[in-house]
Amino acid sequence: MTIFICTACGTSYEGGEPAPDGCRICQDERQYVPPSGQGWTTPQKLAASHTNTWRQLEPGLLSLQTVPAFAINQRALLLKTANGNVLWDCLALLDDATKALVEGLGGLSAIAISHPHYYTVMQDWAAAFDAPIYLHAADREWVCRPSDHIRFWDEDALALSSTVTLVHGGGHFAGGTVLHWTGEDDNGVLLAGDIVQVTPGADHVSFMWSYPNMIPLSAQEVADVAERLAHWPFERIYGAFSHQNVRADGHDIVARSAKRYIDRISR
Repeated sequence: MTIFICTACGTSYEGGEPAPDGCRICQDERQYVPPSGQGWTTPQKLAASHTNTWRQLEPGLLSLQTVPAFAINQRALLLKTANGNVLWDCLALLDDATKALVEGLGGLSAIAISHPHYYTVMQDWAAAFDAPIYLHAADREWVCRPSDHIRFWDEDALALSSTVTLVHGGGHFAGGTVLHWTGEDDNGVLLAGDIVQVTPGADHVSFMWSYPNMIPLSAQEVADVAERLAHWPFERIYGAFSHQNVRADGHDIVARSAKRYIDRISR
């Protein structure tokens, strides 16, 4: 069976020729179908034209991102802990070099993903490293390829270890998830995906139902996200895209950003 990868969002589908008629993720209003129409590639073609680059964000935390930019152009984060490495969010490119580098770092003990826009080829990453994929059950309908490695959870929080916890935030997607890590300095780190979007000044965050189509969340939905995150201490925030890094006061920034959003949208 051929694996087809949507060139607009990176979601993968399995089937025979021809490619699928459309991508379920792009047809949802939180994403979009390009004016040129739905496009497709394969893992082999993508690996021939792209590569993954690496950067250390802080001790214990690495980012990897595909270049040139592909699909949504998010980064994935690899979190190194005493209990094993966790891949946060996912990339559509899993080439031989990436496999070798991840194996050299100790492989993966778990994969966790913030929301369906970053599911990409999670099934292939899980198979390559024999790692479970943790997805919130509220987003079960958006899984476009089955995998025996998927583990659905539906609690308010799921501890992967003594230092790493998945937190249900909601908002952008019903199952929207963030990852809380105590950090090597015990000050707390939030891996936010798109559930909390770091703004260009890195001193505020925002919240949206659809980013490309600029459809906001309601005041109540933002209040709910903020309330769920209020119980978790964190200084630093790492968002879905390169340079979306808050280095200090992350907890207060989320709280006051939510208040600012609610005040504005409620007028």
